[in-house]
Parts: sequence; structure tokens; C-alpha cells
Amino acid sequence: MMSKKSPQLRFEGFTDDWEERKFGQLYKKNNEKNKGQFTSNKTISIASMKFKPEGNGASVDSLDGYKVLRIGDIAYEGHKNKQFSFGRFLLNDIGDGIMSPRFTTLRPITPMDINFWKQYIIYEPIMKHLLVKSTKLGTMMNELVQEDLFKLSLVTPSDKEQQQIGTFFKQLDDTIALHQRKLDLLKEQKKGYLQKMFPKNGAKVPELRFAGFADDWEERKLSDLFIKGGSGGTPKSTNKAFYDGDIPFLGISDITKSNGFINNTEKHISSDGLNSSAAWIVSKGAISLAMYASVGKLAILNIDAATSQAFYNMIFDDYDLRDLVYQRLNKANELSEWNKLISTGTQSNLNADKVKNFQMYLPKNHDEIKLISTFFKQIDNTITLHQRKLDLLKEQKKGFLQKMFV
Repeated sequence: MMSKKSPQLRFEGFTDDWEERKFGQLYKKNNEKNKGQFTSNKTISIASMKFKPEGNGASVDSLDGYKVLRIGDIAYEGHKNKQFSFGRFLLNDIGDGIMSPRFTTLRPITPMDINFWKQYIIYEPIMKHLLVKSTKLGTMMNELVQEDLFKLSLVTPSDKEQQQIGTFFKQLDDTIALHQRKLDLLKEQKKGYLQKMFPKNGAKVPELRFAGFADDWEERKLSDLFIKGGSGGTPKSTNKAFYDGDIPFLGISDITKSNGFINNTEKHISSDGLNSSAAWIVSKGAISLAMYASVGKLAILNIDAATSQAFYNMIFDDYDLRDLVYQRLNKANELSEWNKLISTGTQSNLNADKVKNFQMYLPKNHDEIKLISTFFKQIDNTITLHQRKLDLLKEQKKGFLQKMFV
């Protein structure tokens, strides 16, 4: 039977149980004050563990009281969320700097493998068992009681095994970061093409065009481009029977998490729920645009779905035109064009009339419409491919963490 002090997956040559050690044998209080060592450009953000070159607005005089965070030191961030029930530790692997004195920081008693501890110290399934016994609720966030933490135990591998595990996760993180940079670059490139391949305000032709096209584009109203449109409705939430069906029901969270295409939804409604409200079945291939909350965010439905009144839905009979309109509305979202149309009230929102009356310049020639639509579809497919690779790598890392940590 596998020991509870031995992980499921190990590198060859390591068979001994991990050693149980008090936290106070690994880390100690860090009371080092700045006292003129570092200027504001070496302020570290605990949320991202990155330097803030512009500082955080603190006065020069107050910087002397900031805590010095050396490489390998850890800081406790007490905001709880779905991922971290009692806050989290973050390890400084970016370089020596300073941090606001309101955060608790700890220093390793002896040098330890940074790559291993960067992963281990933030791993919620392990750390929550310590933090639940060593934190208390503060005014704004959880506070760490260091004396309580130092008395608690966790198991750790030998230095050599730490190095092996740390190197493995460092390489995995580097690969994830590389794919993230590629994905971010693709999204930035697409944003640039959206600005150059659609006319700017006051212009009738775009800055960048395919060869062979020179005619002015024509101004069109959005409602003249689709064959059916309308917002949705919401069945009464107190009636559980309305939400036990198999009809996908699009919500704001679905569209904000999507990569521009809806393949499934968190909620489903029944036929009775559908018939009890203004909701209707929006057919696969339609564009759904958020009018509330994430205003301007949009996606193409890859499934038949009902939506709430927070969306305006548009059905097209020409998919080349639909794809071009989708990209033009993406540009409107990227450049915050909806802001000037937003109604003020209890929350910022659009209404159906403003969406239907949205004006845009489009090509007169269908061949040009198809070329532009195909061009952006290829970019979107490449973005989706990189996103899938990135998501897969993150899932693989999650699996390795579960198997390689006790």
C-alpha cells in the first residue's frame, strides 16, 4: 500500500517517504525593512508577483517602511476566492524588491529549490490544511497568524528530489508561457487587422484591402443584414421545474468564457420554462451579442439555444455576410464603440433598438465579403488551436501536481 507520505508519481531513483517537518523549520518571519535600499520601481505586486515600474502610488518617505522581499521569500495574500479558500502564498522568483508592509512575508531558513517551492507553496490541496488553522478573518481579507503556522507540519522531499520536481515544472511552465505569448500575439495581430481591414470613422474604404477591389464600401444598418433578430427571456428562477430540461440556455458567463463560439451552456431549461417566458430557440449559426453586463461581447452559436433578455440574437441566411458582421462587431467591442450608445441606469446596458440601428460600412462586392470573412476565420481557427493547446498544457500540469505532490 502506498504511503500517504509518498506521491503517486515519482522520478526514478526516489523511493523514500517524504519527511514531515514543521513549517517553522522551513520558514521564519521576515522583518527586513527597506530603509533606502530600493526605490518605487522595485515595488512588487503580490497579485501577480511582478515588478510595478510605476510603483503603487506610495510616497517616497513611506518606502523606507516597506518590507524587503528577497528571491525565495514568500508572501501571504489573504483574499479568498473559488480557487483559494483561505488565501494563498506566492514565492518571489523575479528578484529582490519591496512590498507593502501590510502583507505578511516569510523567509526560508536555509536556501531551498525555488522552482519546487514556487509550485508547492501555492498548491491549494496541501496549503489549505495549514491555512485553515493559521488564519483569521481580518477587516479586508484573511490575516496570517505566523505563530500558529510555524507549529503546523507538512511533508517535503529530499533536496535532490525537490530539484528534479522543480526543474520538471519549470520546463512545463516555460512551455505554457510560450504558448500564452503566441496566443496573445495572435490576438494582438487580429486586433490590428480589424482596425486596418474595416474603414475608420469617417472613411468609406479600409486602410488594407485585398488586390482587385477599389470601390467604396456602403453604409448599412445592422437590422438590414439579418433575416431574424430579437432578445430572449428568462423563466422564473424560483420554479425549479423550468431549469431541469435539456434546452441549452445561454448566460453571460457562457459568453465571457467562450472563444467566440458557444458549444455548450452552464444552464438548461425545460419546454415549460421556454414557453413561460419570452425565450425562444435561437438556431445554430446565429450571433448572440450581450446587451447587459459584458456589453458588446459576442459569440456564434454552434448549437440551438435559448437566451435571456441580456442578449440580442441575429440569424443570417448568408454565412459569409454573417462572418463579416461578426468580425465588424468584434471590432466594435475591441474599440468600445458601444460605450456611446450605452444607457445609464442601475447598470450600463444596451437595448435592442440601439443594436438594430448600429451602422457599419461593408463591401458591396460579395467576393470581397467572402475573402475578408475567410481571412478572419483562418485567424480565429489558429487562435482556437493555440487556446486548445494552452488549455491542454494547463490540464496536464494540474494532473502532474496531483500525482507528484503528497
